[in-house]
Amino acid sequence: MSTANEIGARLRRQRQSRGLSLRAVAQELKVSASLISQVETGKTQPSVATLYSLATLLSISVDELLGLEPAGTAPSRLPMGSVVQRASENPVIEMENGVRWEKLAMGPGGPADVLLVTYQPGAASSIEGRLMRHVGLEYAYLLEGSLTLQVEFDTYELNAGDSWHFDSSRPHMASNHGATPAIGIWFVVGRHGDSLPNPQEPPVSSRQSARSTVDVLRRLDALDVLEE
Repeated sequence: MSTANEIGARLRRQRQSRGLSLRAVAQELKVSASLISQVETGKTQPSVATLYSLATLLSISVDELLGLEPAGTAPSRLPMGSVVQRASENPVIEMENGVRWEKLAMGPGGPADVLLVTYQPGAASSIEGRLMRHVGLEYAYLLEGSLTLQVEFDTYELNAGDSWHFDSSRPHMASNHGATPAIGIWFVVGRHGDSLPNPQEPPVSSRQSARSTVDVLRRLDALDVLEE
């Protein structure tokens, strides 16, 4: 598991490599320079909102934060035959207020951030109560517990078995008002500036092999149309 000190040090190195001062970053994110300093020195854990804002501003991936992929390197690949990632091998980020990310098996440099996310009772993606926004498309499925999701002016009460998706540039926040942990699987696609799927494109032919999750989803969409 990456410690707060390790994550903070990676954020500090990335900030310095981009020639940004603490004050400049703080002004851009509308937070105090002392908060950024405390995150960089490992004295405090950032909220999901603060971590995403920092990662987006500094152009650093979740893989880089976890030390899986050095900043500025080409995407790496899993060794031949490495198709299984054991639970004990999951890289973990513990965040402020009881939010935990576990990076699932996609391989460094993969097309999506694939995370097992846990919100402890009372946890929220932003302790400041501010809605967050970032580049990408967000897909999620709730495995256990309940979660309150706010997207702009709409609020949704989610339970185990519910799933959702939205453009992550829309202001949003997740919080757990229940008495048990809320656990789900999150896919965030295109957060690194990769091209996003175009919903106007026709589904791939059934004779084509699925080259990506997007292809599989298009096939499912095509099947839905045929069954109607």
